[in-house]
Amino acid sequence: MLEDVFRDQWGRVLATLVGILGDIEFAEDAAQEAFALASERWPRDGEPANPTAWLITTARNRAVDRIRRDRTLARKTEQLGRELRDLPEDTMDDTATLPDERLELIFTCCHPALALEAQVALTLRTLGGLSTDDVAAAFLVPFETMSKRLARAKRKIRQAGIPFAVPPEHVLPERLDAVLAVIYLVFNQGWGAGRVDLATEAIRLGQVLATLMPDESEVLALLALMLLNDSRRDARMRDDQFVLLDDQDRSLWNEQQIADGRSLLERATVLRGSGPYVLQAAIADLHIRQPRDWEQIALLYGELGHLTGSPVVELNRAIAVGEIAGPGAALELLDALALDDYRYFHSTRAALLRRLGRDDEARLAYERALELTAAGPEHRFLAMRLAELLPPAGRD
Repeated sequence: MLEDVFRDQWGRVLATLVGILGDIEFAEDAAQEAFALASERWPRDGEPANPTAWLITTARNRAVDRIRRDRTLARKTEQLGRELRDLPEDTMDDTATLPDERLELIFTCCHPALALEAQVALTLRTLGGLSTDDVAAAFLVPFETMSKRLARAKRKIRQAGIPFAVPPEHVLPERLDAVLAVIYLVFNQGWGAGRVDLATEAIRLGQVLATLMPDESEVLALLALMLLNDSRRDARMRDDQFVLLDDQDRSLWNEQQIADGRSLLERATVLRGSGPYVLQAAIADLHIRQPRDWEQIALLYGELGHLTGSPVVELNRAIAVGEIAGPGAALELLDALALDDYRYFHSTRAALLRRLGRDDEARLAYERALELTAAGPEHRFLAMRLAELLPPAGRD
């Protein structure tokens, strides 16, 4: 039960404490103490009526005690006392009255003064509630490296006086773009590597953001995009191998996620959204409909490419063109792109060359894709495809 509360409420508890205490690291320590105390008391005394309120009250009280014990922080005690005078104890008895400051925490973690990798790591640690060990594993770096990276990010927030606040309206769009990019990066990192935990955390962060900003079309569309893609999670793997979309068992798709994703996309469209996440969500929806409307998919990729100028988007448009006009037309578009260090460029070229019967060139493309792909399900899939093209002697 406490694990469920931790998963669902860690971000809210921490965000509220950061708002009170003004320091992420200090708030984390207080929150961890509160959860540790809960693990001792709740099994014995029972879960309180309002677990979130109990945790915030307990953490706040622990923080006050710690400040009072440390004479060097006397000034903080006085400041904290002034702030807490306006927060009566009885207000903590009802979770509905607690300020929800997760939005401020998301924007703090994704401040442009922080490097992108620090933004992602800090978001996972604070809002997602992942341990430093888990975040380190997600980035494939040692615990000590990630611990130092997180500490540097928190120190920069403190020393640079990065505000714990939603940005003013005139800079909100550019700052919101960074927040959405970080959440989507977390999702893709989990999705591409088969890391269900990371993809789930990204969706949960997207749900928090959609709850806090229900009239932002791009926020709704990003959540729709993640849900529509994640709906195929159980069908993407078979016998530890990736399964292509056309070969997936549709009965394994999560129909509730599909319905929720389409509902969010419809809401984003009603809000007249036309940004990149709206377009991507619409494309994701078209991909899971039968029969697939490749003309419409290519058109939407064209709009997305015009909006973003991304060669990766053009790569995906080429795939759609290949379904309409054949692999030769797709290959012509693909070969005009400068994406030599992008593994999906080479795996896509390999598949097109294979369809054209140019097996020698396809083998070279698969080999290059393998060089750029880390060990895991994708690497095994590409190795299997390459093995299918090897001459009989090469298979022995």
